This record gives sequence, C-alpha cells and structure tokens, in this order.
Amino acid sequence: MDPLTLVMLAVLALLVFFMFRNGRKRQKDTLALQSKMVAGADVMTNFGLYGTIVSIDEEENKVALEIAPGTIVQIHRQTIARVVEPTVVGDDVVLDESADIDAGSPAVAGEPEYGQRTEFEPTTEEAAPDNNTEPKKGDA
Repeated sequence: MDPLTLVMLAVLALLVFFMFRNGRKRQKDTLALQSKMVAGADVMTNFGLYGTIVSIDEEENKVALEIAPGTIVQIHRQTIARVVEPTVVGDDVVLDESADIDAGSPAVAGEPEYGQRTEFEPTTEEAAPDNNTEPKKGDA
C-alpha cells in the first residue's frame, strides 16, 4: 500500500474513535443528569427558565416545574439543561478586595469612565455649526 492510503485510513480510524468516545461521554453526562433530576431539585431549562421540580411523569416524559410560588408549568423532560447546585461561600474564604477597588478605575489614567461627564461638553451648536443649506439624506 502507498503512504497516502495508510494516512487516509489512519485519519478515518481516528475519526471513528473520537465519534464513539464523544457518544459515550454524552451518554454518561445524560445519565448523571437523569440521576440528579428528582422532585425538589432546582433546575435550569435549555431556554433559561429556572425552577424547582414538583413531579416527573416518566411515561409521558413531562416535568412539572414550579417557576414562582403557585405557578407550575409542564415542560418536556429533555429541556432540562442542568441541575442548579447552590453555591456556598465558607466563612474562612477571604476575598481579594483590591480587585474590587481597581475594577471601578478607568483603564487609562485621565480618561473618564463610561457615562462620566467631563468639564467641557460642547452643545450641538458649539460642536458642529452647519452652514450647508442643502437637504441631508433622509430629510423629507
């Protein structure tokens, strides 16, 4: 066999290997998500809706999701993207406060921040006097 055929077969074998690997990984992630989906779990849907699972109907693949107190919606089970786990900040965690102080400062010294007014801001008449009497594009 010539070298080009060997390279093509090696690339094909590599492609098939990664396809099977990706399928197994996706299946493992789906099974992990399904095991976390129980009544009372906080979840996020594919379309960005957060809520708490009230009940799961296995036969019809429906989930009753409470999105607000007293508001329950029925969605398809596969639209649940992930189970939201609460983030807990321990008492022993010390946040770097110097980063927060520097976050509000302008990037270049002397430059105003976005939305900050400067000393001199010309009015429309001072900025560009228009002596042209021809109509502009879009004027009626």
